[in-house]
Amino acid sequence: VQLVESGGDLVQPGGALRLSCVGSGFTCSDYGMDWYRQIPGKPFELVAQISSDGETTSYADFVKGRFTISRDNTRNTLYLQMNSLKPEDTAKYHCFSYFRSYWGRGTQVTVSS
Repeated sequence: VQLVESGGDLVQPGGALRLSCVGSGFTCSDYGMDWYRQIPGKPFELVAQISSDGETTSYADFVKGRFTISRDNTRNTLYLQMNSLKPEDTAKYHCFSYFRSYWGRGTQVTVSS
């Protein structure tokens, strides 16, 4: 079982990125998934959640209106579209599956001018 994130990069404030998380070794479409982020020295923060069928989503207040979580179950892929990025969004972003509570290793997002 693997969850592999990609798409992290260095971007200027106000910019956009799309993160991806590809799952393998299990049927991703059977499980809800989340995006979390971690800033060094701070606990993990829940960023967004999506149901197994993609119909239900929820967001942390600090990303509402800027980030969009989605999934393509035909590709076993979870996405996080991040717009209007701020320096405080700088973190390592991890995907999480409710299948045995698997985590990906994360992808680094740095927002800086």
